[in-house]
Amino acid sequence: MIKAHALTKRYGAKTAVDSIDFTVRPGLVTGFLGPNGAGKSTTMRMIMGLDRPSSGSVTVNGLPYARHRAPVRQVGALLDAKAVHPGRSARSHLLAVAATHRIGARRVDEVIGYTGLGPVAGKRVGGFSLGMGQRLGIAVALLGDPATLILDEPVNGLDPEGVVWVRQLARRLAAEGRTVFLSSHLMSEMAQTADHILILGRGRIIADAPVGEILGGVEGESVQVRTPQAAPLARLLEAEGATVPAAELDLLSVRGLTAQRIAEIAAAAGVVIYGLTPVTRSLEDAYMALTRDDVEYRSAEANR
Repeated sequence: MIKAHALTKRYGAKTAVDSIDFTVRPGLVTGFLGPNGAGKSTTMRMIMGLDRPSSGSVTVNGLPYARHRAPVRQVGALLDAKAVHPGRSARSHLLAVAATHRIGARRVDEVIGYTGLGPVAGKRVGGFSLGMGQRLGIAVALLGDPATLILDEPVNGLDPEGVVWVRQLARRLAAEGRTVFLSSHLMSEMAQTADHILILGRGRIIADAPVGEILGGVEGESVQVRTPQAAPLARLLEAEGATVPAAELDLLSVRGLTAQRIAEIAAAAGVVIYGLTPVTRSLEDAYMALTRDDVEYRSAEANR
């Protein structure tokens, strides 16, 4: 379990993390989201004892990270896959980390096989692809068989097979009762992986809820209606309680009525319909709605 209380980090006049409280519970995959500059990396670094909080506290399995006598056995983390001497082989790097915690070579061989590093275990890390570097970082995180996993962008650089592997790994570890805390910019992947979502914006928590609740908080499903009689149909649907934004040529986006009910209203009025397409709101839709006012860097197109 990871627990933060009034956790704050300031860099001079800038507050990167602003008095946040959260709990990451075992048995769940908790996704950590937020725009660039939101404070996600700073928060993860404070959890791992790499940055000292300006105030407040954060514990992992009941203690600050630095107070664990064998932290690799308590917490496995992937924060920077490139933080490896490029002249070392994958196996020698894992053996060096293992030696600091009296972890045997058998466990090193286990995680090499588990993460698919076998064919490159003897090769220098400096020649690794981004994806192989990620696999090595995950192998290090798993080395101590920890109760808590913290993975920052674990699918970065992985091929589709690797992305699926990380998803299945995260869910399997959570099913074993472990705490799994991971960040990703891939909303579609997070939607398939996470049980719970924590969203940070400008250093503050703007959402902390199960995925279903996050999705439920954004405007609900809509139905796209293609018709040559958009304006009269829009008036009929609004009279039935629907919300219909301004028509776009022959296309309406209708909220508040099912596709079946829309078809019935149109048929009764003799309105021609060429297509009805239900549109379900995604995690990306919810994320964009929640973080709309918290994006630090916005493109000119996004401001239109």
